[in-house]
Amino acid sequence: MAFDRLIEKIVKMQNPTVAGLDPKLDYVPASIKEACFAKYGKNLDGAAAALFEFNKALIDSLCDIVPAIKPQAAYYEMYGWQGVKALCDTIAYAKSKGMFVITDGKRNDIGTTMEAYATAHLGTTDVAGEQIDAFGADALTVNGYLGTDGIKPLAGICSEKDKGIFVLVKTSNPSSGELQDMKLDTDETVYEHMGRMCESWGKELLGKYGYSAVGAVVGATYPEQLKEMRAKLPHTFFLVPGYGAQGGGAEDVKNAFDENGLGAIINSSRGIMCAWKKQNLTEADFAQAARNEAVRMRDEIISAIGKITV
Repeated sequence: MAFDRLIEKIVKMQNPTVAGLDPKLDYVPASIKEACFAKYGKNLDGAAAALFEFNKALIDSLCDIVPAIKPQAAYYEMYGWQGVKALCDTIAYAKSKGMFVITDGKRNDIGTTMEAYATAHLGTTDVAGEQIDAFGADALTVNGYLGTDGIKPLAGICSEKDKGIFVLVKTSNPSSGELQDMKLDTDETVYEHMGRMCESWGKELLGKYGYSAVGAVVGATYPEQLKEMRAKLPHTFFLVPGYGAQGGGAEDVKNAFDENGLGAIINSSRGIMCAWKKQNLTEADFAQAARNEAVRMRDEIISAIGKITV
């Protein structure tokens, strides 16, 4: 299973973190933007080229110490098809450097439409008998609120193509409780019920380390719920946003892990991409600053959870 591969990378690097690559053009150093605008113009082509050059430099700086990246699709889609190509190129480049790639797309639909999403992001597209990766990520974030009809096509792709999904369960945003904390007739919350569904959806997709290909998104900004979900979802691997810029720290995320330090991967996006701003460095040093922050984050989390073993 895909998360077996991710777990093995985490254990080898002793680093349960993922770098979110959610680049706004404002984050890209002026030198990169100027070079790309000079070559392609101040247009979508130039903007997308700048994003990709920025991402490549970050990946080069992180690939030997961070096991995974998580590009958020919206930050690329806002630059049109050129931005979508930059997303594809970023995924391919990260995988060429040995990194695990989680596309943060929060996709969902039902039936053939969901099959199309699953094929696009995790499967292969049939072109006149040739099977071709469209995006080629290892995992995808998805919205489970259409129920089993929306997850079943993804589960099939996960099994067939060795991929994984992360279902939104308890998200890190301030208003998440408006819906997710509501009590059902069963006396459980919406997020508890969604977590239980993740366990059910993944029961036929268990990997050798005890975690299924159906993971859950559980935010660092709600540490008590994180602890609760870890106890209730023993076979569900967590993607944990909310670390760093959103306020979560190592003490907040430590309850996401099991007794072996497994079971979760912690995301930081702006904290890594824009680290140079907090390190009294110039934007020319953005890649080294990102590496410094990734090391600091790794060490802080490992000091809280201890050595990761299988």
